[in-house]
Amino acid sequence: MKMNLGQSIRHIVSGNFLSHEDTVSWLPFVFFIASLGLVYIANGYYAEGQIRKLNHLSEELKDLRSEYVISKADLMFVSKQSEVSKAAAIIGLKESIHPPKKISIN
Repeated sequence: MKMNLGQSIRHIVSGNFLSHEDTVSWLPFVFFIASLGLVYIANGYYAEGQIRKLNHLSEELKDLRSEYVISKADLMFVSKQSEVSKAAAIIGLKESIHPPKKISIN
């Protein structure tokens, strides 16, 4: 039973191929392959999302690291003795000219 191309296409489009016993016996396998295809597509979307999330977090980490370095440099500058004495002079404190004395309790 040889069919030409036109008859084969007409047979598929009309849905008659589903009524054959050979086709019905292959349906579980076709559904299995279709579900594997859906899982493969979903996995691809999930991986793309994870890659986007990783790139976003990497950029955020770079920003936070640079902010940390800038803050640390500012702290080092502000905590220098000359800067502390300038800030203390504004509120009326003066730097001691005498060295501290050790208090010992006997």
